[in-house]
Amino acid sequence: MSLLSRPDTMPGDPEPPDPTHEQAQAAHLDEFVYNDAIVRKFMLATIVWGLVAFLVGMIAALELAFPALNGGIPYITFGRLRPLHTNAAIFAFAGNTIFAGIYYSTQRLCKARMWSDRLGELHFWGWQLIIVAAAITLPLGITQSKEYAELEWPIDIAIAVVWVAFFGVNFFMTLIKRRERHLYVALWFYIATIVTVALLHVFNNLVVPAGWFKSYPIYAGVQDAFMQWWYGHNAVAFFLTTPFLGLMYYFLPKAANRPVFSYRLSILHFWSLVFIYIWAGPHHLHYTALPDWAASLGMVFSIMLWMPSWGGMINGLLTLRGAWHKVAADPVLKFFVVAVTFYGMATFEGPMLSIKSINALSHYTDWTIAHVHGGALGWNGFMTFGMMYWLLPRLFQTKLWSTKLANTHFWIATIGILLYIIPIYVAGLTQGLMWRALDDTGNLAYPDFVETVMAIMPMYYLRAIGGALYLAGGVLGAINVYKTWRNRPAKYEEPVHAAPPLSPDYPDEPKATSRIQGHVTDSAHKLDVFAQMRWHRKWERMPVFFTVMVLIAVVVASLFEIIPTFVIRSNVPQIATVTPYTPLELAGRDLYIAEGCYNCHSQMIRPILAETKRYGEYSKPGEFVYDHPFQWGSRRIGPDLAREGGKQSSLWHILHFENPQQVVINSIMPPYPWLIANKLDFEAIPVRMRAMQALGVPYTDEQVERSVEDAQEQARAIAKEITDQYGGPFIRGEGALAKEIDLEETEVVAMIAYIQRLGVDIYKDPPVEAVEEAEVEEAEADAQQPAADRGDGAAAPLTTLGAQGAR
Repeated sequence: MSLLSRPDTMPGDPEPPDPTHEQAQAAHLDEFVYNDAIVRKFMLATIVWGLVAFLVGMIAALELAFPALNGGIPYITFGRLRPLHTNAAIFAFAGNTIFAGIYYSTQRLCKARMWSDRLGELHFWGWQLIIVAAAITLPLGITQSKEYAELEWPIDIAIAVVWVAFFGVNFFMTLIKRRERHLYVALWFYIATIVTVALLHVFNNLVVPAGWFKSYPIYAGVQDAFMQWWYGHNAVAFFLTTPFLGLMYYFLPKAANRPVFSYRLSILHFWSLVFIYIWAGPHHLHYTALPDWAASLGMVFSIMLWMPSWGGMINGLLTLRGAWHKVAADPVLKFFVVAVTFYGMATFEGPMLSIKSINALSHYTDWTIAHVHGGALGWNGFMTFGMMYWLLPRLFQTKLWSTKLANTHFWIATIGILLYIIPIYVAGLTQGLMWRALDDTGNLAYPDFVETVMAIMPMYYLRAIGGALYLAGGVLGAINVYKTWRNRPAKYEEPVHAAPPLSPDYPDEPKATSRIQGHVTDSAHKLDVFAQMRWHRKWERMPVFFTVMVLIAVVVASLFEIIPTFVIRSNVPQIATVTPYTPLELAGRDLYIAEGCYNCHSQMIRPILAETKRYGEYSKPGEFVYDHPFQWGSRRIGPDLAREGGKQSSLWHILHFENPQQVVINSIMPPYPWLIANKLDFEAIPVRMRAMQALGVPYTDEQVERSVEDAQEQARAIAKEITDQYGGPFIRGEGALAKEIDLEETEVVAMIAYIQRLGVDIYKDPPVEAVEEAEVEEAEADAQQPAADRGDGAAAPLTTLGAQGAR
């Protein structure tokens, strides 16, 4: 029988007394001690990194409201802090929570100490070093620029080793050496988490290194965007959802002292979630250059996700039946109830936002930011704090220092998160409606992008206040943890537990029989037998088989989308005028990525009337074939840059980098004076071009060899253009501080070269040979087509498309 179906061994019930040493020996029981030291370490790390994540997020939020807050320091601009904040919140705060909860609950659900104390220690210290490495490299601008996967390749390898070799091996060996026959539902979710995160991480981070601190993904453009959101959406699914559901299934019944509401619902919840979630990623790319079939498929499965997700929410909340009176007095249950409620809200809103008509309004706006923070701070954050307060007395073997302070933490955090997300919802709707608004003449009602920025500034101030309250709640929680830790005993007790080892033979349970009476078809009887789900009881005592089934579900669902996206050539029609970046433009693109510009600017014009009026011709798949990585972005704090090339003079751009308010008075972009002061590393260009060569970008050996000279020549041309427009040498500073700048050696010239290239290729005249080849192909196609079916004219073949290229 499963733990879920045995009322005497429910996770919510009191632990039965362990037999004495003499009784254990007489009954041939194994004696063991749980390793709670590793749980204490992860729990303390959770608090420390949580405060760091909240503080960095607070600074980033303030920088949107007060752009000059970074004080001209490159390491703390919004573009560099945002990935630090997201990585700290997800992998440091939530990650350490997951490990603390899994190490605590797995030992008790398996009636076994973790298989290896050494692997546990390697896991803990390895993960903390990875976090420290992220905290150092991201502010330095060392990034892959892919959301939730920004860390460079040496750190990615370390993540894979720590996750698989230390954490994964320790967990699965504990399952194999367990003394409890059946796997409780929490363990199912842990299995899915470990297996799927490893798969996502490895395949999304396949890169070609161009040095220790730089790499390029093997995917480009459309395929890179697809792989990123296959990973990105499922990082949310299998790092911020499935493990926390496992923690919910263990700690919520424990705190309420009630059994899980429904065993069968937990089975439906688990398997449908695991299979369906993996399909949903493409809904992040509606109306982009991704093939429409892929985005539509993602939308369909995203909508299907609503049912299993709410199945989990219902299972959690109904577990409290008969225990709701405890919620008013117990801060642990308060946190859990709000967490599960936020889970329900987020998993309703997510499928809704995947619907194309709604996504057309919400995408690139702050609505998505509100949605993400409702899930991360509401669902994950409150689950963490609830678990923390439940664990503190048990881990430190003393009474919680202050229940009153825990209740205060709850109310401050609740008010804080509401004050955070509600203004951002308003901001997101305001942005979406203003961006698409047209006047009576059919022109944009708000043609200047900065008008939408000014409209939402009050929301940014309110958001900062809400974030400050949530941070204050975290500080109160940290004080409670510290004071409870101070009251710990001089030496922790280590109770000795006993349980019989698993016998190699286990009789199968009686097969289920149909409960249907009367004359019905055989299929009806079989369906009833299947619906009883006794077959799942057998799976629950076979961890290896169970893991394989999870892996099959995830891989099969992934391949159904990945294979067609990569092998069908029509998904990415070629455009003859699209050529690789010049050496200087490639260097500028790398600087653009390092500064985190993708965090504020998109490079993807959707085929929506308001967007084409505002930005120009919509983006084509063939424009991005040399983009390693893609830069489509997911948010517009500033305008889209897909067609920025040639719109402004080079002088405008350098003034914009020096002080954006010089050219756009209400801009909230921070100044980037270091780009004008820093010398460009020309010697790094050939190495990076070699890496691009390895990825199939058609640079010749000759181009690579003369890349430094070519880059310097283009830099001189741009520098001369700026000085001509400026009316003399470019001067920074005034009076005695005035200084003439030799622009041709600076980073800003490379950045300008890249920006001036954006979106111009499709307007070029195609090469003569491409035109001739297209005419031959067109003639051959006409010859094969019946005369009656031919029209008066034909569209230009995709290989010669200019501005009107097909999607």
